[in-house]
Amino acid sequence: MSTAQHEKFVKMTSQPVGKLVTQLAIPSIVSMLVSGIYNLVDTYFVGQINTQSVAALGIVFSYMTLIQAISMFFGQGSGNFISRALGREDTDQAGKMVAVGVVSSVITGVVIALAGFALMKPTLRFFGSTETILPYASDYYSYILLGTPFIMGCFTMNNQMRHQGNASLAMVGIAAGAALNVALDPILIFGFGMGIRGAGLATAMSQAMSFVLMLALMGRNGGVPMRLSQFRPTMQRYRDISAGGLPSLARQSLMSISAICLNQVAAHYGDEAIAAFSVVGRVAMLAGAAMIGYGQGFQPVCGFNYGAELFGRVRDAFWHSCRVSTIYCTVLAIAGFVFARQVVALFVNHDPVVIDTGATILRYQCLSFPLSGFIVMSNMYLQNIRKTVPAVIMASARHGLFFIPALYIGYATLGLTGVEMSQAVADVIAFILAIPLSLTALRRMAPNPN
Repeated sequence: MSTAQHEKFVKMTSQPVGKLVTQLAIPSIVSMLVSGIYNLVDTYFVGQINTQSVAALGIVFSYMTLIQAISMFFGQGSGNFISRALGREDTDQAGKMVAVGVVSSVITGVVIALAGFALMKPTLRFFGSTETILPYASDYYSYILLGTPFIMGCFTMNNQMRHQGNASLAMVGIAAGAALNVALDPILIFGFGMGIRGAGLATAMSQAMSFVLMLALMGRNGGVPMRLSQFRPTMQRYRDISAGGLPSLARQSLMSISAICLNQVAAHYGDEAIAAFSVVGRVAMLAGAAMIGYGQGFQPVCGFNYGAELFGRVRDAFWHSCRVSTIYCTVLAIAGFVFARQVVALFVNHDPVVIDTGATILRYQCLSFPLSGFIVMSNMYLQNIRKTVPAVIMASARHGLFFIPALYIGYATLGLTGVEMSQAVADVIAFILAIPLSLTALRRMAPNPN
C-alpha cells in the first residue's frame, strides 16, 4: 500500500463521521446536480421542438435506466468490494477488481448496443412509444445506442472512484461531459438543424469524452488505477460483484420496467400525458440528486469502516446521513408543491395540457418526498454491509414491488388521478418497509471493538 493510500485509510477510519461524510458528499452532490441540470437543460432545448420530442425523451429514458442498472451492477458491486479491500489495506485485490468491473461493463455495453440496433422499432414500441412519437424516439435512440459502451463505462468508473473516496475526481469527469453536452445541445439541435438527433449526438459525444477523462483520473489522489493487465475475470470476482451489485441492478432494472409500464399506461391519455411524466421525472431526478449525492458520501465511509470492523462509526454515519437527507427533502418538497406549475411550465410553456397534468403529478410526488432520505440511506447501508437479500428487497420496493401494483391499481380504480398518485403511494409503503429492515441490521451488527 502506497503512502497516499495509507493516509486515506487513516482519514476514512479516524475523522469524525459527520465531517467525513459531508466532505466526501460535496463532490458527489455536485456531480449529481450537474447531471440533473444537464437532463433538465436537455429537456428544455428538446421542449422547444414539439411535445412529441419531449415524450421521446421519456420513452428512451426506459433504456437509459436499463443500461444504468447494468453499469451500476458492475460499478457498485466492484466498488463495494474495492472499499472493503482498501479498508483491509489490500490494494492488489482492489486493482484487479477495478479492471474486471470496468472492462466487463464496456463489453456488455457493446453487446447491448448491437442488439438495440437490430431490434430498434419493436423495442421502442414496447417502451411505450405511440406511432406519432416513434420517429422522434428512433432518431434520439440511435445516437444513445452509439454512446452506450461509454455511458456504461463512465457509470462504472464513477462508482468505483466514489467508493475509493475520490468523489472529487469522479465529479471532474462527469462535470466536463455534462458541460460539453449542454454546449453542444443548442449547436446541434438548432445550429445544424438536427432536431432531436442533435440531442442524442451531443449525449454520445460528451459521454465518450467523459470516459477518456475518467480513465486518466482513476489512479490519481491515492486511487487504484485501471490497468488492462489486471483484468483477471474469475467466478469468485463475479460472485463478489453480484453480492454488492444486485441491489443496484434490482433498483435500476425495476426503475426501467416501471418507466415502461408508466409510458404504456400514460399512452391511454395521449402524447401530452407521456410528455408530462417525462418532464416531472427529470425534475424529480434533479430534486433527488443532492440527497443521493449525500448518500454517495456515506457509502465509502460505511464500506471502509465496516471493512475495518469499526461498527460504531458505521452506525453514526448512517443516522447522520438520514437526518441531513430528510431535512433537505422536506424543504425541497414544500418548494416543489408551492411552485409546481411554474416548474413544469419552464419546459413546455407551449402546451397547457402538459403543464396542468405535470403540476398535479409533481404535487403528489412532493407529498411523499420527505420520506425518500431514509429510504435511500437504508438501501445504501444494507448494500454496503453486504446484506444482499434485504438490500435487494429494499432496492426493489420504491420503483418496482410497490410502484407497479400502485400504478395499475390506480389506473383501474381512479384513472389518470390514480396514475398520478402511484409514486407517492409506493414511497409511503417503501418507507414503512425500510424501518424494520434497516433497524434489524443495525441491531445485529457486532459491537464496536474500539
